[in-house]
Amino acid sequence: LGIAAMAEFGGGDTESGGSVVGFGKGQPFFWIGDNETVGQGTHIAFAVESRAEVQAFHAAALAAGGTDNGPPGIRAHYGPDYYAAFVCDPDGINVEAVCHRPE
Repeated sequence: LGIAAMAEFGGGDTESGGSVVGFGKGQPFFWIGDNETVGQGTHIAFAVESRAEVQAFHAAALAAGGTDNGPPGIRAHYGPDYYAAFVCDPDGINVEAVCHRPE
């Protein structure tokens, strides 16, 4: 894959109290944590090309039975152009679509 560990957070910096390592090329895109049960705290994010794709993801996921965990919108605490939506699947896994492009 050509990816490397790029970021690591431990103990007090994570919701689970465990460690999390982010892997990627240029920026982390794949994160693994060590202190979470199946479903709890598991978060899968997909980078998409447009805010319209974030909105379409959210609508399709809800229509398929997902539970809203954050409607499409700017998440300024992650960055000024971090536009994302979050949906939990039936196992409690938080699935996110995110667009980093300005509108």
